[in-house]
Amino acid sequence: MGHLSFDIAHLFAGGLVLVSFMLLYQDRMSGLINIFTLHAVVLSLSVGWQAYTQHAPHLYLTAGIAVVFKALLIPLSLQRIIVRLRIHRDIEIIGGVGVTMLVGIGLVALSLVVMLPATAAADPLAREDLAFALSVVLLGLLMMVTRRNAVSQVIGFMSLENGLILAATGAKGMPLVVEISVAFSVLIAFIVIGIFLFRIRERFDTVDVQELDRVRGDSR
Repeated sequence: MGHLSFDIAHLFAGGLVLVSFMLLYQDRMSGLINIFTLHAVVLSLSVGWQAYTQHAPHLYLTAGIAVVFKALLIPLSLQRIIVRLRIHRDIEIIGGVGVTMLVGIGLVALSLVVMLPATAAADPLAREDLAFALSVVLLGLLMMVTRRNAVSQVIGFMSLENGLILAATGAKGMPLVVEISVAFSVLIAFIVIGIFLFRIRERFDTVDVQELDRVRGDSR
């Protein structure tokens, strides 16, 4: 049962890395939101399994928060945002998909090279999960850097936060108060970002970061 629990935990954590690559590959807004929903579902499965293996009931609440907020409420809200902002086009990727995927592979390799030796004395279950979690965080940062659309950058930020949750649960979980605080902080941040996006659209008629830079340059 011990080896099986390790294998399933690593399957979910590795699946989260795989879905992060799917986010990097996606160049359609609606598809990006759907894949983020899958990202949240895989995270909730990983956290739920950690709750079972660690005998930590409070982690089930974390898994539930991930499902309700990140797999349901946030994707539905994002869908409404792109409809209100009339965003129905391809997402421009800086450097192209191929280069971005190659950089992503390099970041995953870097995560394994850095994290596994650094956690050599840690619990075997936590070692690989922490390496996978760092990979998810770095891939989320890469997505934020390589996307010019503000909505896709928001999704990159939230996928990065999913990696932080994976790291915390893999390292024997966070205190319940911290988990709830993080969940509501992300929700509040998402609401603020949504309002901010509407204001950008209202003022400049675009949410393309490159176009906003051009407008700012013309105004000088």
